[in-house]
Amino acid sequence: MGQAVIEAILAAPDLTLAAALEQPDSALLGTDAGERVGRRIDVPISADLNAAFRAARVLIDFTRPEGTLRHVQAAQQARAAMVIGTTGFSAQQKAEIAAAARDIPIVLSPNMSVGVNVLIRLVELAAKGLGEDYDVEIIEAHHRHKVDAPSGTALRLGEAVAAALGRDLKQCALYGREGVTGERARQTIGFATVRGGDIVGDHTVLFAGTGDRIELSHRASSRATFAQGALRAARFVAAQPPGLYDMGDVLGLGERD
Repeated sequence: MGQAVIEAILAAPDLTLAAALEQPDSALLGTDAGERVGRRIDVPISADLNAAFRAARVLIDFTRPEGTLRHVQAAQQARAAMVIGTTGFSAQQKAEIAAAARDIPIVLSPNMSVGVNVLIRLVELAAKGLGEDYDVEIIEAHHRHKVDAPSGTALRLGEAVAAALGRDLKQCALYGREGVTGERARQTIGFATVRGGDIVGDHTVLFAGTGDRIELSHRASSRATFAQGALRAARFVAAQPPGLYDMGDVLGLGERD
């Protein structure tokens, strides 16, 4: 994702890459960030957060939860905005981000794809319209290197369904089936996870009724879709007051019913 974001920024006439960050033990430290996409841009890859925030107004973060929280703290000190595309946060970690958003503007989304965020709204509408007569299953697939499951996007889709149906996802989610499971519980929202190869990201929400079913799907063919969404979020958050925003805010999709 770092490479995809760099490439997207370099192609955007209204944005400038001010810094590029890596872990302190990375072999890439000191190399030119543009080399990763075949260009020299005189922006060395660094692990110096403070220097990065002296140069930048917005940090786009696609890392892991522990790293993201360190970046949030540094952004608070620098009074800089953040776009967070990292997934796998615990409830406590999400609460820490929400607390930081009282001081700085933050866009937090498990998926920066514009298409996925439209899908979330479509899923909400479908769940409200179909109601309790349809069973809901969420299927997601990602590359072999992804470390969290289900994906943050799958969980966000589950939250959208649960909210529309008046359920608590913590109480009704089922993350795996094995052996003699018995009949499906009516309130269950099931999740199935696939990991393999270089799958960028596939998500399907299945509403299965008696006599018919509806499938709403999004399939990403390139990480460029997430990078472009992250840039839209960066443009948005740079102009906002402190607060916690999501991609619905960025895209102007309006308030939920």
